[in-house]
Amino acid sequence: MPSGRGRVDLGALLRNRRTAAGRTIASVAVDAGLSVPCIANLENGRGNPTLSAVGSLAGALGASLIVELVEGDVPEPAAALPDSLVQFSRSARFSAEAARMAEVTGAPATALRERLLHAMAVMGSLAVRPLGESDWHRILDTAVLTVRA
Repeated sequence: MPSGRGRVDLGALLRNRRTAAGRTIASVAVDAGLSVPCIANLENGRGNPTLSAVGSLAGALGASLIVELVEGDVPEPAAALPDSLVQFSRSARFSAEAARMAEVTGAPATALRERLLHAMAVMGSLAVRPLGESDWHRILDTAVLTVRA
């Protein structure tokens, strides 16, 4: 599904939400009652899902589907997370820090992980080179210090 003015990059939204929840495509597929290839295709911008399928995916990811017809400007579509950040998000340290941050802030764990990954991706976008694991550790340190302060 190509993104453009007035369109949301559904694939990036799904992948970001799934990654933030620390879930595999297979586990989401089981919960949503959809096939692994179907979800993989959607995350990669292919396919034309029904609202029912997207609603099932939203439910499997702990979210709600809201469809709204709007006039004028629509928010920018979600950007895909860098692969190195996706890998880092699977680390024990990321999971532990995100859980602590959720507890401290009182935010739901999945929502906190999603916000944290988005914030880290934005910080990482300032770099002039691809970021590695040590870079993501430093960016996570900044977020942890911000929450503790």
